[in-house]
Amino acid sequence: MTRSQRSSERARRASAGAARRRNRPARSLWRRSALLLLALAPLALVGLWRKRATQYSARPLPALPRPTSRPRAAFDLADFAGPEPCAECHPQQYAAWRRSVHATAGGSIDSLPVLPTLAGTTLRFADARVSVEKREGRPVFVVRHGDLPEVALRPVAVIGGGHMEGGGTQGFLVRFPDGTYRFLPFDYSRQGRTWFCNTIGRADRGWVPITSALRLSECADWPPARVLGDIPRFNNCQGCHGSQVTAALDSTKRGYATRFTSLAITCESCHGPAGRHLIAVRDSSALARGELAMQPLGTLSKDASLGVCFGCHALKDRIRSGYLSGLPVEDYYSLRLPQLGDAAHHPDGRIRTFGYQEGHLWSDCYINGGMSCTSCHDPHSQGYRDQWGRSLAGRFDDAQCTACHASKALDIESHTHHLVGSAGSACVSCHMPYLQQPELGDAIPYKRSDHSIAVPRPGLDSALGIRSACRTCHVERSETALDSVVRAWYGPLKPRARAVAALIEARSVRDAVSAARLVLVPGERHRAALYAGLAWFVETWLEPDARLEREVDRRLRGLAQDADVDIAALALAALHYARGSDAATHRFLAQQLAAAGEREDALRGRWAVALGYLADRLRDRGNVEAAIATYRKAAEVDPANPAILVNMGLAEAERGNFAAATAAYESALALDRLQPLVWVNLGIARADRGDLAGAMQAYRSALELDPREPLAHFNLGGLWARSGRPDSALASFQRAAVLDPSLYMARFYSARFLLEQGRRSEALREIDAGLLFDPTNSEALRTRDLLRQEGKR
Repeated sequence: MTRSQRSSERARRASAGAARRRNRPARSLWRRSALLLLALAPLALVGLWRKRATQYSARPLPALPRPTSRPRAAFDLADFAGPEPCAECHPQQYAAWRRSVHATAGGSIDSLPVLPTLAGTTLRFADARVSVEKREGRPVFVVRHGDLPEVALRPVAVIGGGHMEGGGTQGFLVRFPDGTYRFLPFDYSRQGRTWFCNTIGRADRGWVPITSALRLSECADWPPARVLGDIPRFNNCQGCHGSQVTAALDSTKRGYATRFTSLAITCESCHGPAGRHLIAVRDSSALARGELAMQPLGTLSKDASLGVCFGCHALKDRIRSGYLSGLPVEDYYSLRLPQLGDAAHHPDGRIRTFGYQEGHLWSDCYINGGMSCTSCHDPHSQGYRDQWGRSLAGRFDDAQCTACHASKALDIESHTHHLVGSAGSACVSCHMPYLQQPELGDAIPYKRSDHSIAVPRPGLDSALGIRSACRTCHVERSETALDSVVRAWYGPLKPRARAVAALIEARSVRDAVSAARLVLVPGERHRAALYAGLAWFVETWLEPDARLEREVDRRLRGLAQDADVDIAALALAALHYARGSDAATHRFLAQQLAAAGEREDALRGRWAVALGYLADRLRDRGNVEAAIATYRKAAEVDPANPAILVNMGLAEAERGNFAAATAAYESALALDRLQPLVWVNLGIARADRGDLAGAMQAYRSALELDPREPLAHFNLGGLWARSGRPDSALASFQRAAVLDPSLYMARFYSARFLLEQGRRSEALREIDAGLLFDPTNSEALRTRDLLRQEGKR
């Protein structure tokens, strides 16, 4: 047995300092949100290594202007009418939509085709078996994991139809007792013809087929933890897998309320709520006045049109909750922020880790032309068309490109150097090759066509770590050889955009001023590359409240006044981070907030998220003092954001200042009391201060909101143990383990109390159950072997 230690459990994946949530597969970099404290002698605990923090101080400065109160959304779910009324006036568009992949993107398990054969299917893991059985006439996934009681999960809906050319998948939703709809961790690949699971965050091998060599406990979403809707407590894909998806804790239900108008992607997902529009068009006088109560999307600007699609078809960070289709996406999400920290894209926009179609923002066709998503994609049928709206035969039709680049069609072979009609002669083969998403690994097909529409440059592509378009076909030839052929055919290649070339060059310079001259260029037309350069500069060259060269300061101030709210916000965050304790800089920050006008909310949200990320990074480096100071800056910018205060509390707890941690959590709860995990963290901080009664009250408050919160039961068990009530402690640990089997420490603690009561066989079962998720725990293995030996005597 080890002595009492503080532990950090594998609990939920929390976002960075300002509620950073992304629509992507679960990742291992998210910060754990709940620190678990138990004054026990456990079988095994992960110690919290506390690094020595550097000293940090800042001069007191006048507060930044408080946020201006602004009206929120002018509509809600009641304003959405569903797709059927649209057919009355728009029968052609409605008919096209009904046959589209949007209309079949999701639905009940009875309404859409199920790709895999469910009946009789058995998925065999190294430590589990999942069989699909018919129960009461319905398919049920029955999970038998080690010696744990079987778990029966009945799918109520399917998400995805395997439509994507480069790798289509289908997943299954189960409705849980707490009101959430959760994805099963077993997905099906149409191209791979196999079941697979996501290991990102546990085994970190990407997406892998389910085989007898894979442990179920290596699947990141087992037990099911990926939910429909944007609930920060869980992994999620935001609100993209359905129409008007909302999900939030409902204190009256003591659980979560999940609502959606459809699991398909309906008319209102793009056009916004139709309720008032229907009233208007049925009123002849309003119709005569042209009061349609709905803006025709064909009249939108290029960027506004892209925003409609990017609500789902882009990697993005959440700025605040409450988004519904029809609201401005930029008020709730940032498309550029994922480049900070994650660097999801290479300097030229091609995907480095994981992404969607936001590479479009790097394309010359967008930057120097008018290309939007609907330039190539029919928004109703999802078929292909040219820029004039003429239907095309399919996704590989050259007219998508030659409608604009007409000269290339005059003599195709002289441009492509491939026979007309061959795969190598198609425009998309060279300029939009299907490439596997790097973060997902190579085991499951998930290739996506690159919307940056790059010029093939085999040598430079290889230097960036990208497989060039040429090598996707000519696998037997080296990138160097292919580069020579390309240059022989075309001579000097088209230069990269200035901002892209500068970002590549900047990585080899050795001083901040030289780097700034390359990437911090106010007025740069290539906005995506400018933001990527700014993000790289902030991470590479800035330190908290350190010296900032005059030219760097001047360039950041120029970018802080940019019309692009993402660029302006990150530049302001950079100045606040690096020079926030300087009075002149602080005055400049205040002036920018005072002059923000209608974009104040969007500016504050992005600014605070960026500071939150930088604070998290400081914590990871062990500089907790500077991290806390940076969280304070984030809270100064966005004082109504409770997530900032929560992360500040976690940082205070890391350095042992439990009074400050308690104050931070209480402040967060004053802003939003419907946060069970914050109540749990408050209980931990109070217990650390010796306030056991206060800790008990906090844990009970968490359970009043959500009686199924496993971490509340887990920490309550620790409190019962400290209070000398072993029976209550055992019950709480066992309840936590039932609610979340991946809480292996709950199993190990249960075993400790069972051993004290002489219940050795039950203790052995608990240890075996814990080892399913922590199979290398030496202390647990040693205890298990001793118990087995004793059982043989």
